Amino acid sequence: MLLRRELTRLLLKEIKLELKQRYVINGILLYLVSTVFVTYLAFTGTITAETWNSLFWIILLFVAVNGISKSFIQESPGRHLYYYTITSPQSVVLSKILYNLLLMAILSMLALLFFVLLMGNMIQNPLLFITALLLGSLGLSSVLTMIAAIASRASNNFSLMAILSFPIVLPLLMTLMKVSGSALNSYSWAGSIPLIVILLMINVAVILLAYLLFPYLWRD
Repeated sequence: MLLRRELTRLLLKEIKLELKQRYVINGILLYLVSTVFVTYLAFTGTITAETWNSLFWIILLFVAVNGISKSFIQESPGRHLYYYTITSPQSVVLSKILYNLLLMAILSMLALLFFVLLMGNMIQNPLLFITALLLGSLGLSSVLTMIAAIASRASNNFSLMAILSFPIVLPLLMTLMKVSGSALNSYSWAGSIPLIVILLMINVAVILLAYLLFPYLWRD
């Protein structure tokens, strides 16, 4: 019960801070729209389903890195110490993951909308693709939130975040591309069920690791 109350309050705090700093989310949206538009200009009339799929996830990955890297940057040492006295580290990291999941879900849906409008709709199985999109949003938000927490202890070193996140995000991204590729080429779910289970296991493992390991990082 206490954890739920802390999560609710911290999540509301994250949303209020985002609403006060709208230039951040506006910058991410501008980056998303401009990248999709440049992709449209470069590949119009020549794009295949495989290229469509690859470009979509590449753009979404960079949007995720830009959006989630700020998770702990805006937390000053004074605010960090204040949180340390009033709440648990588990509540802090879970609230960050939940907020970034909400942010990534919105951004991924907008990315899909812009991509379909400009690049054409090549999705044969929309429900499977959206399932991959939501699992990908959860995976990216959990992985990058934890990496952002580690980078914040190294003076918010963005290069460190990119280096640490690459070997963790790569298997997640490859699995997501296989699932979404199946959604582009077939109406069947048969070959994608094992991959969806793998995605669920990766997400659960990362969230569990964040829950268990963040308190040690918190006390540093």
